[in-house]
Amino acid sequence: MPHRTYNIAMVSDFFFPQPGGVESHIYQLASKLIDRGHKVIVITHAYDDRKGVRYLTNGIKVFHVPFAVIYRSATFPTVFSFFPLFRNIIIRERIQIVHGHASLSTLCQEALLHARTMGLRTVFTDHSLFGFADAASILTNKLLKFTLSDVDHVICVSNTCKENTVLRAALDPLMVSVIPNAVVSENFKPLPRPDPNSLPFVQHPLPAHPLGPNDTLTIVVISRLFYNKGTDLLIAAIPRILENHPNTRFIIAGSGPKAIELEQMIEQNVLQDKVELLGPVRHENVRDVMVRGHVYLHPSLTEAFGTVIVEAASCGLYVVCTAVGGIPEVLPSHMTVFAKPEEDDLVAATGRAIAALRANKVRTEKFHDQVKAMYSWTNVAKRTERVYQGISGDVSEAEFYGFDVNHDPHWHATRGRNFSLIDRLKRYYGCGVWAGKLFCLCVIIDYLIFVFCEWYWPRDQIDFARDWPRKKFEGDDDD
Repeated sequence: MPHRTYNIAMVSDFFFPQPGGVESHIYQLASKLIDRGHKVIVITHAYDDRKGVRYLTNGIKVFHVPFAVIYRSATFPTVFSFFPLFRNIIIRERIQIVHGHASLSTLCQEALLHARTMGLRTVFTDHSLFGFADAASILTNKLLKFTLSDVDHVICVSNTCKENTVLRAALDPLMVSVIPNAVVSENFKPLPRPDPNSLPFVQHPLPAHPLGPNDTLTIVVISRLFYNKGTDLLIAAIPRILENHPNTRFIIAGSGPKAIELEQMIEQNVLQDKVELLGPVRHENVRDVMVRGHVYLHPSLTEAFGTVIVEAASCGLYVVCTAVGGIPEVLPSHMTVFAKPEEDDLVAATGRAIAALRANKVRTEKFHDQVKAMYSWTNVAKRTERVYQGISGDVSEAEFYGFDVNHDPHWHATRGRNFSLIDRLKRYYGCGVWAGKLFCLCVIIDYLIFVFCEWYWPRDQIDFARDWPRKKFEGDDDD
């Protein structure tokens, strides 16, 4: 079968120039899909003076729509006002598949609703874990159930994330695939170190000698300074770690509301010569920070995947991380020391990592090649492309889902493949006694807005945008 290409719109509030895991995921996935011959655009909100249409490397076209940001880069939910602009972009760019990212992205949730009203295929990627008890999680889960009741397929970045999303949105597990994040290993190489047995100008990525008991060991932390990232845990652990290991120092990069508390801890304990605060660091400079260290400390309280620990291991750092969410799935045990999300255990785990490095029991110089073999954005793009083929009918349902769906009539009743309004309302009506009725009302209003736009602003009056020349797909390599 010839390689079919698609026109894809990635939609999320979280994208460059803001740094972060979701932002990097969207950019790298879009770039690799373009390399495979697809057309990919990104729809996000305006960032400061970055408005309108911008082009990024590899011909990625980015639409920065003018919506107000209310919290942590998420836009104010308008539900319907985004639809006319979204419709115009979709028609101009001849989009076939809308791929939304992140549960907390308002643009993503609204775009998936509008895309289904327009009769487009939809995919959603979840990058986060949420609970079931607090008010914010309950509201988010209910909205996610509304959105995912009518999508074609869901992608999660880890098996733990899949279990969480299936429970939160009451999904059929067969509609959810696990495709992890990846890392551009070439951008996260360890520092080459001189080999004492070679000429002075010849360098090898091998340590010149193991860390001695009096050598300074550096611990690196790169994270947003928020509660869920374990900043409170970090603040409590740093003085104890430095007390137990005098020849140790910290380099901390990142920004957030917890930065003030971190600065106060440093002043109270007089640790200015032991803790270096860098503030926010651009993603292209992350590697330069990481290679200054020996240990990477990741005290997160919840994490669906944790791309930063893969980047750290690729740079040759020994990783100390909390065993929460999908983190235990990310790296093999010889690259990591796991801790419970508790102060005492985090201090003890960091101590074990320091002792192992000083005793030369860990060969961190081998980590880069091992990570390179484990994670590849090209592989992520291939697997995502397979999802697109499955929802578009380019591969058989039996092949895509792994069983003969014709023998399961209930499966057809619960899928998001039918675009008719009455079938969509049936799916939304099952979202709750009161919520189901509210969701149905939203869908009806959305459909009426769509009909009005089709009448007031006909498709034949909207010009098609000229595309970049598509890359010629040469086929998959044997690996």
